[in-house]
Amino acid sequence: MKYNPIKKILILVTILAVPGFLYYLLQEKGKNRYKPLAIYGPKQVATTFHSVRGKQIPDTIYHIVEDFKLLNQKADTTTWKSYKGKVIVLNLFYSNDRPFGVDFANKAMEGFTKVYEKNDMIHFIGVTVDPQQDQPAVLATYAKQINAVAGKWDLLTGDSTQVYQLIRKGLLLDALKTTTNGFTKFTYGNMFVLLDSEHRIRGYYEATNQEALSKLDDEIKVLVAEELRNMRDGR
Repeated sequence: MKYNPIKKILILVTILAVPGFLYYLLQEKGKNRYKPLAIYGPKQVATTFHSVRGKQIPDTIYHIVEDFKLLNQKADTTTWKSYKGKVIVLNLFYSNDRPFGVDFANKAMEGFTKVYEKNDMIHFIGVTVDPQQDQPAVLATYAKQINAVAGKWDLLTGDSTQVYQLIRKGLLLDALKTTTNGFTKFTYGNMFVLLDSEHRIRGYYEATNQEALSKLDDEIKVLVAEELRNMRDGR
């Protein structure tokens, strides 16, 4: 059989070109199919515009969770500056006479902290709905029980007014404290909340629903990909 070096070269070039072509499709063509997570909360049309394929599109002002000043389990002051550039997974809890739902949620949160232990982009926050009882010393003891390591998983407390403003006006969750015959009860939205680095709400997930927790795991990855894409594009 006659040796044909040109044919061999063409086959080799084709083999080498396919991965590059697939990468191009994923990077360039895939952009048009990429669907970011929803942004929750009230929104309004801005007076500024951005250009998409030569067309002027009005910007949108989205709801953001306003800044706060709270204490974690080490009594360190935390604000949004403490979590600059972070994707946040947040839930509500309280430590005293807590129902099953609180323990289930914090067990799930512990699992997430282990999965994303080495990912510096992801941080976890628990906000107490009982700030009067859950002072930093109490939270330090509770943090040991649930393996909440400050700096990766902060348990936050502080002034009651500020805590409930963060929960209701910032996170858009319900939280209510009632006292009947000397017995205190807390009713609140037992949800995980996913926040992006701009402090916008990107998802709500029922803390005691395994399917919802699996969805949260998937959407953490989607949001991280979005954050990395924005960093790459200089946004």
